[in-house]
Amino acid sequence: MSNSRENTNVDASTEDRVNAMRGYKAALKNPRVSNEAKQHASEVLNNELGWDNPRQELYDVRARNKDPNRVAGGLKGAQSNARNTERGKQASAEKLDKLSQQAPEE
Repeated sequence: MSNSRENTNVDASTEDRVNAMRGYKAALKNPRVSNEAKQHASEVLNNELGWDNPRQELYDVRARNKDPNRVAGGLKGAQSNARNTERGKQASAEKLDKLSQQAPEE
């Protein structure tokens, strides 16, 4: 059985950009980083990396590679989980309905 991360066709440049984004965001929060370095990190995030765009690209690629049967199983489990709120159960039911409508009938 393969790990779900093995089958993702994410190019290294997207993962590298996400890692760079994490580093620059950490620099913005670190009190030991100078104001000049924080300004540089902010400029790089805004101008070169597009703030959260690399992360969204990564999520999009991974979402396309999810096994629909496993997603449906997770949604069914969420509906019967006693620790899940009624709102969460309702949301999982709606997502499951939407997923079943998208699936091709065999």
